[in-house]
Amino acid sequence: MWLLSTLIPLLRLYLCGIKVLLYQMFNRTFEMPALPKQKGRVAIVTGGTRGMGFETARHLASLGMHVIIAGNEPEEGAAAVRRINEECNEGKAEFVFVDLTSLKSVRHFVQKFRDRSLPLHVLINNAGTMLVPERRTEDGFEFHFCLNYLSHFLLTNMLLDLLKTSGRQGRCSRIINMASATHYAGEINLEDLNKRAVYSSHGAYCQSKLALVLFTYYLQEQLTSGGFSVTVNAVDPGMVDTALYDNLWTLAQMMKKPVASILFRTPAEGASISVYAAAASEMEGVGSCYLYNGQKTQSSDLSYDSELQAKLWKKSCKLVGLQA
Repeated sequence: MWLLSTLIPLLRLYLCGIKVLLYQMFNRTFEMPALPKQKGRVAIVTGGTRGMGFETARHLASLGMHVIIAGNEPEEGAAAVRRINEECNEGKAEFVFVDLTSLKSVRHFVQKFRDRSLPLHVLINNAGTMLVPERRTEDGFEFHFCLNYLSHFLLTNMLLDLLKTSGRQGRCSRIINMASATHYAGEINLEDLNKRAVYSSHGAYCQSKLALVLFTYYLQEQLTSGGFSVTVNAVDPGMVDTALYDNLWTLAQMMKKPVASILFRTPAEGASISVYAAAASEMEGVGSCYLYNGQKTQSSDLSYDSELQAKLWKKSCKLVGLQA
């Protein structure tokens, strides 16, 4: 039982990876269309100090946005901000600390942002981790579940009123959730979201990404029914050569290096889908999409289960102390 519970998620995850690599072998990264200037708009990008998050923040700032990079590495954040501000004439970037493994830190970040009375037009829930050995956060949550999903769930909900008031017809606020093809291999056990029964880092990662997609669709439904000018989309960057793969097994690391140099996308290429969702005219007023390689794509069958979406929402609200 234990062997199957750990082996099956591993095989599912690596099968997803092989499928993505085969696609990337025969298909070029989509070409970003010309994007309109974003002067006067404010964005928050989690995990924006390096990798795809940094490239996302840099591109948005180049379009004229005021970008707040939210992360837990102050030195990396200062370097990222310095580099972006040296390059950009119209927009600007700044770093604000947040530890997404701590719900207290998320709440503190939100309060600091609110105290500045800034609008918020774009929220990119980019930060993530993968294949971390079993760990619990200070709040007792499984590490992937908290960092990849639950903290972003709390962050989004606590900033939702600002996003609502900042958006308007024809100029919606936008929420972008960083998904992954691994969500196709994901399963949700609402009675064991923290993987206490049998732990698999592969299963935990896939679950966190599926949770983000379920969250995307449910939130958009609520916003649409309420008549708010806010869109929510999930984006899939493909396989990108970033530090996300640092926790692979030694053998997998050795196999990854030569493959990555040929088939993996660069961080800038991976970030292009987030930038597209955040700024493209074609995405104005468009929500509830799963975007891959610049196109609306079918996500997993399970992600469209409206009953599961609602149950996960209710459970997540209870876990973070919000009213459902």
